[in-house]
Amino acid sequence: MCGPTRRGFLKALGIGSISLLLPLLTPATGKAGGRKEICKGVSFLPPAYRALRSGIDGFIETLTSHPANEMEVQFFDSGTLMNADAQLPELKKGSIDFMFQSTTYISQDLPILGITGLPGICDQLHEHGDRLAMESPLWKLINDGLAKENLFMLTIGRGLVEPEYLWSMGLKITGLADLKGRTCRVVGHEAARLLEQVGAHVVRIPSSQTFLALQRGSVESAVLPVDTVIARNLQNQLRYCFKLPITAVGMAVFFLKDRWEKLPSGAKEAFWQAGHWYDNHQSRMGYKQIPQEQYWPMIEKAGIQIVLPSKEETDEFSKRCGSVWEWWTGAIGHEVGTRAIRLARGEI
Repeated sequence: MCGPTRRGFLKALGIGSISLLLPLLTPATGKAGGRKEICKGVSFLPPAYRALRSGIDGFIETLTSHPANEMEVQFFDSGTLMNADAQLPELKKGSIDFMFQSTTYISQDLPILGITGLPGICDQLHEHGDRLAMESPLWKLINDGLAKENLFMLTIGRGLVEPEYLWSMGLKITGLADLKGRTCRVVGHEAARLLEQVGAHVVRIPSSQTFLALQRGSVESAVLPVDTVIARNLQNQLRYCFKLPITAVGMAVFFLKDRWEKLPSGAKEAFWQAGHWYDNHQSRMGYKQIPQEQYWPMIEKAGIQIVLPSKEETDEFSKRCGSVWEWWTGAIGHEVGTRAIRLARGEI
């Protein structure tokens, strides 16, 4: 098989700098002499998200180098084709064929994805990523829910990013009660529900605007994964991290379900193999090893004070998590929601 090796590909890209367009399958004609069908994909993440982009870039390289793939793949990253909020609407319109999207960005529109952001559940799915592996019972349950919206999730990387904690510049948070009457940057619908219970004023702000919001005092704290802190170069501005697992995110690959089913067999095989590569890589490297070995040492070097929750605070957090679970299961149906939670906790 000709073409660049994955190692050479990622090295050449600095672990994630697919430029504006990546048509790695360059031939313009198929076996019968006609033009190849184009398959267009997007991601809003810039190369600074090194851990997550290592999986995304490897997925694209695995996909486009697969010998059975008879489609021309065009991939746009860093929001060069559309921003994060536009991805789901454009996927539904058929403007794109697949997207890498953060589950927290779309769980309000697709409530079944809320299982990945539930406080008290998300940390378990980070630690036990196999529960979200391709073809796992939870993966199938999520896809059953997505099918009602004509959507299909190929892979979520067999797990989740390390949970998102509370970060701040001047406000030292030692418990959720400290957030009463305070403004907090949140993206995830489930995290917002939790923080509203304690009287916080939640504001949805893109990660690219978070530093300015903190600097100007528009928000006093932010729920962020360590990946975003480093990718947005916030470590030298932030002073505190209250390490309570508020929510988490998975970077998943989505299709329209009918589009997925109509893909040529070779293309579908190539996507399936790329999905398994992504499952293996992202769960091991993107979600765990790179952040632990590179990101947290940078946090320590920056002098950010890590505040751990007390036992009393952890107990109070667990009680509040339960009420969020009840709210979520009520939104998607008690039977489905309860089964999803039990699968996520490894109880069945």
